[in-house]
Amino acid sequence: MQNHFELFQLPQQFAIDSGALDAAYREVQGRVHPDKFVNATDAEKRVAMQWATRANEAYQTLKNPQKRAAYLCELNGVDLQTESNTAMPMAFLMQQMEWREALAEARSEKNTEQLDELDGELRSARKKQLQEIEAALNGGDFHAAAQGVRALMFLEKFREEIEHSYAAIEA
Repeated sequence: MQNHFELFQLPQQFAIDSGALDAAYREVQGRVHPDKFVNATDAEKRVAMQWATRANEAYQTLKNPQKRAAYLCELNGVDLQTESNTAMPMAFLMQQMEWREALAEARSEKNTEQLDELDGELRSARKKQLQEIEAALNGGDFHAAAQGVRALMFLEKFREEIEHSYAAIEA
């Protein structure tokens, strides 16, 4: 079975040409969209639906940098173990504590400027994390990339908490 990169005839790497991905997705969907199989047999309709679903899943995976990195790790035999592996470097854990304290303080004081500052820090950290993940993937260090993806998952989730804090303060 083809992997997602092969399905869209794209190189199997982290850096991706989003225009080429979009075009490849549209081309695949154009071939397998269930509307093209209205007069087909039930079996043909079912196969078309399976291909359309697979194309959607592959597109969503490759379009999202976090999902794409996780997928590349899995393709190279490294399971992220997101449910069981919460080990992180001490420096990252300390940074998490500082961010959580800053968030709690901003929320209690209803300080949107402090939230803005925290949001900026998170955006910078996310960008840096993505660069480190890409470097690890390009270097073939899939275990380091997997740890980077787990850290990125924390950053994404914490960013959602910041968004909720804005909403809570403005309510």
